[in-house]
Amino acid sequence: MTALPSHPSSQEDLVHVAIIMDGNGRWATQRGLPRAAGHRQGMEAVRATVDASKELGIGYLTLYGFSSENWKRPESEVRDLMGLLRLYLRREIRELHEGGVRLRFIGNRDRLAKDIVRLIDEAEAMTQSNARLNLTIALSYGSRDEILGAVRETVAKVQAGELSVEALDEHTFSRMLSTVEIPDPDLVIRTSGEQRLSNFLLWQSAYAELIFTECYWPDFGREQLSQAMEEYRGRERRYGAAIA
Repeated sequence: MTALPSHPSSQEDLVHVAIIMDGNGRWATQRGLPRAAGHRQGMEAVRATVDASKELGIGYLTLYGFSSENWKRPESEVRDLMGLLRLYLRREIRELHEGGVRLRFIGNRDRLAKDIVRLIDEAEAMTQSNARLNLTIALSYGSRDEILGAVRETVAKVQAGELSVEALDEHTFSRMLSTVEIPDPDLVIRTSGEQRLSNFLLWQSAYAELIFTECYWPDFGREQLSQAMEEYRGRERRYGAAIA
């Protein structure tokens, strides 16, 4: 079984924040702008949130950049999003590297263009020794697919005699997931007022605190992150146990 903290507390350190970045399209629509403008402003919010995370001492930040379901969006919007991703990878990686950020990507890369996969590989290799902030971007990611992949890997190991059924526990299974080197999130934030996880880190978020904010992602930054952290620290994390 996975060990729980010996003294769950609302004052414990906040190590890992995960964010579902939502509301780019609605932000643009309210301003009479094309949806692509909202996505471009959302990229600025990514920059501001990464900088704020470093300033506020967050060790791990995971951003839900593009879900496996997002491929169902209009082709023109997907094309715009992939173009912004290329732009981000070409423009931002050097600055992230110089700022001590380690960059990882999780998700299915099979549907991504080859040049994007190459840029991702280069970014991960360049930043792999950095430790000030561990930034993970979930791209073409779906948690159910991730869990199914872990189940397949587990079954294969059992069939190959590399793992016994009796030895399988939560810790062993977690090591089959794409977040193997990343601690579970303490706090999951979703912007835009929607109140669901949308297939994001379902296994990993079992005991995460959830905060839903009305703020659209393009308006998110240091102030909103600080407010969420303050709310988190005012909560009592029980992990299913009763605390006297």
